[in-house]
Amino acid sequence: METMNIQTPGLHHLALRVSDLERAKDFYINKLGFQKILEQPGLCIILAGSTPIGLRGPDEQTPTGDSFDPHRIGLDHLAVGCESRDHLEAIANALNKHQIENTGIKQTGITSLNIKTNTLCTLLSN
Repeated sequence: METMNIQTPGLHHLALRVSDLERAKDFYINKLGFQKILEQPGLCIILAGSTPIGLRGPDEQTPTGDSFDPHRIGLDHLAVGCESRDHLEAIANALNKHQIENTGIKQTGITSLNIKTNTLCTLLSN
């Protein structure tokens, strides 16, 4: 089979289905500081750098009591870039100040920090 070789300038947006839209908005907007660019019933779009992320609340097809599991098929994690090691350390300090559980900064080929929430989020530095 021939490769399609689709050329694209990058990711346009990402949509995340969340179990609690208000809690997700609080985390991404009030804790991580992402800008809200649009809100309507069941949907909030935030801006992570230049990439829009749509946060969608549960709908009638969402299983009751469903929660994020990085081992299930689907989203494993969301990686957010940092400008430097200092930037990553500042974010780690802010997470700790707000009592957001995280792994601390890890060096395993890449420098990263994982936020332990219902949406696992990895912060990467260059």
